[in-house]
Amino acid sequence: MKVKLNRWMAAAVAVTSLAVAAAAAAQVDMAKSSVVATSKQMNVPTDGKFNKFNAQIAFDPAKPTAGSANITIDTGSYDLGDDEYNKQVRGKEWFDAAAYPTATFVSSAIAPAGGNQYKVTGKITIKGKSQTVTVPVTITQQGATETFDGSLPIKRSQFDIGTGEWKDTSVVADEVVIKFHIVAAKK
Repeated sequence: MKVKLNRWMAAAVAVTSLAVAAAAAAQVDMAKSSVVATSKQMNVPTDGKFNKFNAQIAFDPAKPTAGSANITIDTGSYDLGDDEYNKQVRGKEWFDAAAYPTATFVSSAIAPAGGNQYKVTGKITIKGKSQTVTVPVTITQQGATETFDGSLPIKRSQFDIGTGEWKDTSVVADEVVIKFHIVAAKK
């Protein structure tokens, strides 16, 4: 059960990276896109996935600084692969999905970092706590499709993810890595 809760924390991180990853210029293909949060419980990596999110993205590689991303993730859609664990991570000690049904990322800047690499800066908000982050994003274009890949480490404690008995970071690590793969049709 603790491993499953660790996945939940990873999902919180996934929210952040999804938001950063969505700096694309098109309609997101949800069937091909994913946001996975990886955390460690007792030093064992555990993955969790958010199944529902919306992304409003605009990106032109010729004018990257004019791009933007606005991502909203349904915190109740976090999936650890087990109904009992999913119910627990939606509770007050973890995502508190009843009080905070969404997590968001809103970009404030996109800067070229060489080649197809970009740095996307913005504000991530989880459980009512906000933080400015910068995420390295790789953008690949193939035909009418753009793919945004990246990962962002965050500290779950900065968003009050895992409170009460789960606050101790010796069992469930404080660092969570949000990995995203966003596929979008160019506009």
